[in-house]
Amino acid sequence: MTYNINNKGYYGEFGGAYIPEMLYPNVEELRQNYLKIMAEPSFKEEFDQLLKDYVGRPSPLYFAKRLSEKYNTKIYLKREDLNHTGAHKVNNTIGQILMAQRLNKTRIIAETGAGQHGVATATVCALMGMECIVYMGEIDIARQAPNVARMKMLGAEVRPALSGSRTLKDATNEAIRDWINNPVDTHYIIGSVVGPHPYPDMVARFQSVVSEEIQWQLKEKEGTTKPDYVIACVGGGSNAAGAFYHYLEDTDVKLIAVEAAGKGIHSGESAATSVLGREGIIHGSKTLLMQTNDGQITEPYSISAGLDYPGVGPMHAHLYKTGRAEFMSITDDEAMKSGLELSQLEGIIPAIETSHSLAIFDHKKFKEDDVVVINLSGRGDKDLQNYIDYFKL
Repeated sequence: MTYNINNKGYYGEFGGAYIPEMLYPNVEELRQNYLKIMAEPSFKEEFDQLLKDYVGRPSPLYFAKRLSEKYNTKIYLKREDLNHTGAHKVNNTIGQILMAQRLNKTRIIAETGAGQHGVATATVCALMGMECIVYMGEIDIARQAPNVARMKMLGAEVRPALSGSRTLKDATNEAIRDWINNPVDTHYIIGSVVGPHPYPDMVARFQSVVSEEIQWQLKEKEGTTKPDYVIACVGGGSNAAGAFYHYLEDTDVKLIAVEAAGKGIHSGESAATSVLGREGIIHGSKTLLMQTNDGQITEPYSISAGLDYPGVGPMHAHLYKTGRAEFMSITDDEAMKSGLELSQLEGIIPAIETSHSLAIFDHKKFKEDDVVVINLSGRGDKDLQNYIDYFKL
């Protein structure tokens, strides 16, 4: 059993490229070139250099002493919140903008939910002097106003998605429409391990720098490259894919993916895809998907704009189906409480997405000598208004 992608673009039975004919040339061009380009020494050198000098990598692996004392286990936080732009998203956008340049594209489109991927895309477009259009659901534009302002300051055009639930999946639909209409000069920077092959694999490879660093950082701190657990939140799942990547085939390391249960798994307002999802196709790949009996996609809900996606990436669908990763679902209330707890115990205000991962300690007991690594995927600045409203601060 392998947990990596096969040469046809599938993780087990999930993945593939289910795309309209008009998108085929774009996706095929990328598929034929992405591995070759990533293997070029000049690409690797430029990618690594930008991660170091521009993004600020490596991000620290921080031993959370007070949190560890509270839950009586060893908790390390992989500080992706300290990256330039405030989240893990920039690892992937740097990689993809370099890819777009080598494919001679001049115009970049992206979709965004929480706005972090939009900001990261607008950032690299400014860096490289490329035109940038970001599609964002009208509802997300309202709840993530600081990120919208950042994108505009960086020179991007933010186009609202006004259809459907006016959130992430609708923004993705709009971006795909744009790409069909502009096939020659445009590269679509997908922000998660979703979409048609080769996107899930390409994004996972760009994000794999996270687990690559965890290995040597843990060796320095604990004398071993292997933690007992790696934990990350999952919407589409790129931060989890990055944190899990170098441990996928190493079954000594337990993987935990944390989803948003919203107001409760069965409340009708949830984004717990592993529990509620069935096999289906969304945005070009076969995966687990929340849908009605006749196959209509159901609207996901989470207090966190980055986790309310109705599916998961095909890698995660495979990890769930095979039992390689344990999936847990955390409610809005539990996540908010954990976000406040981290702020007050460690002086780190996390993104609400990350707060879901931190909430599992009330559900799962760890041994005293377990080494638990949590991917702290983003910082909480963008969520301040949500925290203020929730806690009446």
